[in-house]
Amino acid sequence: MARLDSAAVAAGVTRGVLSLLRRVKPDGVGERKNYAGRTVDLCPGPAATVGVAAGALVAAEPGARGAAVLATLVAGACGGYDDVAGAGDPRRGFRAHLGALRDGELTSGAVKLFGISAAGLVAGGLLKERFVDKALAGVVIAGTAHLVNLVDVRPGRAAQVTLALGAPGLLRGPLAAAPMGAAAAVLPDDLAERGMLGDAGAHALGAAVGVAIVAGNGRPGLVAHAAGLVAAAVYGDRVSALAQRPLT
Repeated sequence: MARLDSAAVAAGVTRGVLSLLRRVKPDGVGERKNYAGRTVDLCPGPAATVGVAAGALVAAEPGARGAAVLATLVAGACGGYDDVAGAGDPRRGFRAHLGALRDGELTSGAVKLFGISAAGLVAGGLLKERFVDKALAGVVIAGTAHLVNLVDVRPGRAAQVTLALGAPGLLRGPLAAAPMGAAAAVLPDDLAERGMLGDAGAHALGAAVGVAIVAGNGRPGLVAHAAGLVAAAVYGDRVSALAQRPLT
């Protein structure tokens, strides 16, 4: 029952916030060109962030609830900052943003990287007791947030990946229900290219799924997930670097 309640709350709040944002948003504000050059709004991102947090509040014990809400809100806020401040920045991938930081420039991508990583570690500390498990949990939470954002290159992709990643977690606990409910709520708009999740929504959904993965796994599962996520991040960073390399 907790799973159904959490998914229903997340979906309902997401749709409500999405409708409200579109009513109050000034024309031309919070819009972006998608991959096909169509103008879409970024309202699904903050709507999904708030929806997931609301759904998590009815889904778990206080410790897990706090971890899910913290990771979701910080990931959504950092992603939202990058949506706004990083618009038009051609740099992609960890190496590009860390390189800029080494040169004295704090990019919005670096703020997102460090902010979500810190939130993942704090959330992991709320879920696990031993230091190694806390560190692994932080990697899984931040890594899952990055993974969902990494695949968000076409309409509906991030929401669909959230549903796929969250489904196994429903067998182990209710925490996966909130991101799945929010993802299902924004999926029709995303597929119809009326709006896009942006970094805010993709990172928030991913972080929430990461919390569910951490809550449902012991150390062997955390090691396996962390290894896979680090490999995916390295591969994604390499692809981003190649995409930015000038043609000769």
